[in-house]
Amino acid sequence: MIEPVIKVVREDWADPEVALPRYETAGAAGADLRANLAPEDRASGFTLYPMQRAVIPTGLRVEIPEGFEMQIRPRSGLALKHGISLPNTPGTIDCDYRGPLGVLLINYGSEPFLITHGERIAQAVIAPVIQARYEIAEGLGETARGAGGFGSTGRG
Repeated sequence: MIEPVIKVVREDWADPEVALPRYETAGAAGADLRANLAPEDRASGFTLYPMQRAVIPTGLRVEIPEGFEMQIRPRSGLALKHGISLPNTPGTIDCDYRGPLGVLLINYGSEPFLITHGERIAQAVIAPVIQARYEIAEGLGETARGAGGFGSTGRG
């Protein structure tokens, strides 16, 4: 099994007491990412209001090996219990990105949600990437489905 290494550095302002991404169980596909709030927000937290979007800092920068991506996905418990998700799920962190790792959250719930310093806010899944070549063709192969689009194979 391939075990890629994700190099991590903390931002100068980041709290070193906030845990690095880690897998909470032996079978977990995603490593939990934690909020590493700015010093002025650490005591009070950050309130995400209904339908509000915000980039929550992790205080990290990462180096992902070539041929891989980091997918940022919602935590199912936050989605179920509070309506907290990602508006662009999964978010993609490309292997050549070296900027701050932030998590774009949205509150689909009906109540404000307080994000606390160090709280698990999303999960990162490392996945292989294959880049394809796109070519103009004279036509496309036939299939049983054909051009049937949204909803063409049945309800939902």
